Amino acid sequence: MLAQQSIAIETTHGLRSMRAGVRRMLWLLPLLASLLFVVGVLAWAYRADVAEREDRRTTLIADALSSEAQLRDLLGVEMARLLELARHLPQQQRTSASLAESPEVTEGLRRIWLGVTWLDANNRIIAHAPEQSEGAGLRVGDQADGPGVSAHLTQAVGNEKLVLRYSPALLLRRGIPWWLTRKYDVQLIDSNEQVIASLDQAPLRTEAQGHESYMVAVGANMPGAFLELTLREVAPPFWRTLPLVLMAGFLGLMLAATLLLRRQVVRISRAENAWRTEAAWRQAMEDSALVGLRARDAEGRILYVNRTFCHMVGLSADQLVGLRPPMPYWPPDALDEVMLRNKRNLEGRAPRDGYEALWCHKDGRRLNVMVFESPLIDANGTQTGWMGSIIDITARKLLEERERHQTEAMAHQARLTTLGEVASALAHQLNQPLTVIMGYNAGLQRMLTDAGYDNQAVLHALSQQGEQAAEAGRIVRRIREFLTRRAPQREACDLVAVARRAAELLKRDLQAAQVSVEWALAPNLPQVFADPILMEQVLINLIRNAVDAMLGATPHDGSGGRIRMVAQRSGERFVRMDVEDSGPGLSGRTVDALSAPFYSTKSDGMGMGLAICRSVIEVHHGGMDAGTGSLGGARFSFTLPVFDAQLQILQESGSELDDEDARANSEGEL
Repeated sequence: MLAQQSIAIETTHGLRSMRAGVRRMLWLLPLLASLLFVVGVLAWAYRADVAEREDRRTTLIADALSSEAQLRDLLGVEMARLLELARHLPQQQRTSASLAESPEVTEGLRRIWLGVTWLDANNRIIAHAPEQSEGAGLRVGDQADGPGVSAHLTQAVGNEKLVLRYSPALLLRRGIPWWLTRKYDVQLIDSNEQVIASLDQAPLRTEAQGHESYMVAVGANMPGAFLELTLREVAPPFWRTLPLVLMAGFLGLMLAATLLLRRQVVRISRAENAWRTEAAWRQAMEDSALVGLRARDAEGRILYVNRTFCHMVGLSADQLVGLRPPMPYWPPDALDEVMLRNKRNLEGRAPRDGYEALWCHKDGRRLNVMVFESPLIDANGTQTGWMGSIIDITARKLLEERERHQTEAMAHQARLTTLGEVASALAHQLNQPLTVIMGYNAGLQRMLTDAGYDNQAVLHALSQQGEQAAEAGRIVRRIREFLTRRAPQREACDLVAVARRAAELLKRDLQAAQVSVEWALAPNLPQVFADPILMEQVLINLIRNAVDAMLGATPHDGSGGRIRMVAQRSGERFVRMDVEDSGPGLSGRTVDALSAPFYSTKSDGMGMGLAICRSVIEVHHGGMDAGTGSLGGARFSFTLPVFDAQLQILQESGSELDDEDARANSEGEL
């Protein structure tokens, strides 16, 4: 038993010693990896050199074949022109001057032709172009070609023939692309490897010097001639390149680096222990702070947050670190604005004295924070990001907001009280002249009737005048009763008829503004329980607001617009009326903002129209809403309860107090 235990202990010690030895030799792994890397690079370089040589040879052959095809095509063109000259030759005079004046000869001399000789059946010269100063009547073999080497094309003309002498050097210049001449030495050679023509002034045979070349026969028009392309650059052999020297130097450097690495690892281990102790102290101090801390890099990615910041937004550090904008604690309804401000802050344009921001807790609760940003500098003195200190100021903002609302409410209440008193006095003063107008109108009608005046047009106008004055008196009386907190005179009324009457009253204004009114009315709409006079005033105000909005959107062309009146059921107990226009819309404003007292989008508006309209609708136990209509502009909607006989009984039995309380509540909300 003891022997087995001793064997097990020795085995364990042996394994530990082997593992320790392996760990001590781990520093040699970079050197071994470098050796493998060098061998791999050398093998890759050799294979790349072989592939490059094959590609270079393939490209050389392809370029030679392509150039030979171009020369063959060019010679074919010249042969075709010589054939054309031979076809017109019998009609010409048998003189050198006539031959020189041929269009084909003139054009050919401008290209690569050196001369054209017309020979008879005995190979004696009939004519030559350009003309020779001497030697007329000599055979072609007796003439010198002049300086340089030339080539010939022959075309039979019956028993006679034409001999075209051209310059192979010009043929190369015109047939070989310029970019090939930069890469290759281009030459025409014969079967004895003698140079016929070359694009270089001093052609040399460079094959013996290690330059790769390729020859290809030109074709039938130039028998015995070959086109040779020779690479100008000589690729050095693989063993003469720098990879071997560089790899040897690399291995030496890796050996030195491995030794330095081992030395550095020891130092890093000591520094790591000291750093861990310091990090623990710093973490304890940061977690005990009441200010949220957040570190971000230059792209806005979160690098670090402390415990206070995590509690502030309701997320853990693991959930926050590494996140990029947009952040989960940003308000979803203001992402564009927050993204723009975040971009400005990352560019270094954040206010030095901090800025306020609205954030969201994980549970959806909004919180106001004060953010202070400062550059985050690394050990090398380079700015790598931004360090932010965040203070929760939600409680302070709530207190300030409560005080502001109280101040505004008191100011609004004072203005509403003053406005109500002014409106009540104004309604009282207007009632007297309206009563006088009605009296004068009635008296005038009675006098004309007693006098036997029978002009029906005048009598009808006076009757309409009296009715409108009476209508104005009723409107003033109802408004005065409403402002003096009296209950509206609700009754069963046709909301569609009230809407048509309101549009009829504004007929002249609509025609002047070139605004058309469309009607979309549901059939068999029930009557509503409301004050028709007040409903008429509500509709008049909504229609006028729509006209003003459309005229304000197009102030120069006067093109007017469209208004759509929609009436339909809203459930079983309400009727809904929509007033839609084709104006610019509400620009994101809600009905609460638009109906706030003293808020107006008009330069000369008092800001009370929609506030009074909403108050009237709510007194009638209805609701008001705003949004985007089917015409693309604004839509104002309100609902009214359907008339029920029981409601009328309740009103007669004393439900006015409930109506008064409801209207008082709606005024209190304003």
